[in-house]
Amino acid sequence: MQGLTRQDRAEPSRAEPRRDHVTENVRLRALSDTMPEKYLDRLLGTPDDSGIHFEHTPSGGPLSRVFAYCRVSTADQTTDNQAQEIQAAGFAIDPKRVIRETVSGSQAAQQRPGFAKLLDCLEAGDVLVVTKLDRLGRSALDVRQTVDRLAGMGVRVHCLALGGVDLTSPAGKMTMQVLAAVAEFELDLIRERTAAGLVRAKAEGKKLGRPSALTDEQVRDVRDRLASGASNVSALARELGVGRATIQRVMADPSAEQQGARA
Repeated sequence: MQGLTRQDRAEPSRAEPRRDHVTENVRLRALSDTMPEKYLDRLLGTPDDSGIHFEHTPSGGPLSRVFAYCRVSTADQTTDNQAQEIQAAGFAIDPKRVIRETVSGSQAAQQRPGFAKLLDCLEAGDVLVVTKLDRLGRSALDVRQTVDRLAGMGVRVHCLALGGVDLTSPAGKMTMQVLAAVAEFELDLIRERTAAGLVRAKAEGKKLGRPSALTDEQVRDVRDRLASGASNVSALARELGVGRATIQRVMADPSAEQQGARA
């Protein structure tokens, strides 16, 4: 050991990390058949067109797999457009790894049957691709919790609508925080405009709520016929084409029907 120079003794400590990095690069380059080059470059820590350098921490795990999650809210919609958009972005994903689901975005991601099965399949080092952030969920809190869980599993999440940014990265987390703040600001504006509109409508003498099932003349006729015993609730309901509850509300409080009763 005394025959080694300072440089020779230092060489092994520098060589080991270099071999790990090469191994990790080879592992990620295996994604080149399924992942577009610009997304792969970000994982490898190479600069993109903007000159930004994306750091990557070697994990030494198995070869990564790429999954796609496509969701629509109603049965008359289709997930084909989302799958085609992901394919057009350069992702060549095995059809068996494209999860399609018809479920409302208001339902928590982890409570959706399709997404729950996807979570069972994902492993550390895998990549999940979505077209838009709202495919994961409509609630900012739900999306954040979902991304945090995936990040904890070692899964990267790429959103095409956000330029393919990895939502589990610091830049991705910052982007989600900004979007959540903007969404909350817009919601507050909507609430303010709605409240102002209601105040203005009341000031103008407009009636709010659902339209009345009966006209004022019909309400008076119902009250008179019920008071005189000329008819009963069921007969009046059939004659006027409304429910018994509507006639009963007129009996209990005539003004309730004028304020808008359900037909």
